[in-house]
Amino acid sequence: MTPELPEATHLPARGKTWSRYVAIGDSFTEGMSDVDPHLEGRYIGWADRLAAHLATLAGEAGHDFAYANLAVRGRLLADVIGPQLDAAIALGPDLVSMVGGGNDILRARADLDSIAARLEAAVVRIRATGADVLLATPVDPADAPLIRHLRGRHAIHTANLFSIAQQHGCYVINQWGMHALRDWRMWAEDRIHMTSEGHRRVALSALSALGHSTDRADWSTPLPAGPVVSRREWAAANAAWAREHLAPWVQRRLRGASSGDQVTAKRPALLPVDGTASWDGRT
Repeated sequence: MTPELPEATHLPARGKTWSRYVAIGDSFTEGMSDVDPHLEGRYIGWADRLAAHLATLAGEAGHDFAYANLAVRGRLLADVIGPQLDAAIALGPDLVSMVGGGNDILRARADLDSIAARLEAAVVRIRATGADVLLATPVDPADAPLIRHLRGRHAIHTANLFSIAQQHGCYVINQWGMHALRDWRMWAEDRIHMTSEGHRRVALSALSALGHSTDRADWSTPLPAGPVVSRREWAAANAAWAREHLAPWVQRRLRGASSGDQVTAKRPALLPVDGTASWDGRT
């Protein structure tokens, strides 16, 4: 990676429209825990919601739009920039969202320089096809009980992502700066995956990052203050969370298993998207 400022020609164009969008990544891009009310066991997520917005814009511009989502929960970076990226490029996209490395950062011996170098190589590969790239920073974990001690790692990863984006003309969803996402009401009971409202806001932030007009206040303004939770209530909630979510996660780690071992991509082929669907993306 190089620290020099990029030439102006490297900067991404604003307000473009795309016709073939492919998303790769882990559970965040798969859409957990944004449950699809129409299909049991399926998640929607920010990428599906973004695809619906992009489909609407493409229709207004007079061209077709298709979308594939190859992300699978639990995947490490090696899979995201390996088999997933291979499959994504084979589909011939003009826009690829790539969000990976979050699961790697949680590992005890995470090598942030290696993660950045591998992500940059993947970006170079995508950009060489002529496709645009959308990246996403992690959310600031300052208020997360389990991983706030890893805040420094996440901050470095965020800085690396912005450096890669600047050098290679990528778009970036700046979740680190979305203070509304630090509200636990934006997160599911497992405290790892976002609620539907969280995914909705990230989709609009992504659309804004891609250069299109949004109601910024709608997705960036924090929720009104909620009821005060006593220490006793918070302690009880923490105990329930540790029992129901943390313990199974630790057990999978000890077995070398992943929540996505038996899961395949929910949308492996490029298909049209209904931009008028009630949840912003159901075909």
